Amino acid sequence: MESDCVAPTSAGTAADDLAFDVFARACPSRETLEHITGKWGGLTLGALKEGSLRFNELRRRVDGVSEKMLSQTLHALERDGLVHREAQPVNPPRVDYELTPLGQAVAERLLALIDLVEDRMPEVLTARARYDEERDATARGAATTGRGGR
Repeated sequence: MESDCVAPTSAGTAADDLAFDVFARACPSRETLEHITGKWGGLTLGALKEGSLRFNELRRRVDGVSEKMLSQTLHALERDGLVHREAQPVNPPRVDYELTPLGQAVAERLLALIDLVEDRMPEVLTARARYDEERDATARGAATTGRGGR
């Protein structure tokens, strides 16, 4: 079913009457969901839930993110209204990042999901091991019968 989800044409357009549907290809909510649930977006929001952080503090907290990816992630989250960037007029320049009220609400729900995943990791690891064993057994069986492929 096609959705009537359309993006507002200007920043001042009221979006209250729009029907947003993340499953519709053209819906702007899909892009925002991608920013939130992407690897770096989710980790950045989770880290900022702890409080305001400077760029390098945030980069250290989100272990493994490159400077470029963190910068791109912060820009996307700021554009979506989830993160506020505060540049302090000092020398050397200081920039702090913090969650907006919307960002706080999103991060709370995201952290609940993160907690669930962390709590259930033993089950995930068991499932992975079982899957890998079954795949290995299937591959060994195919190899002994002279059949390759999937």
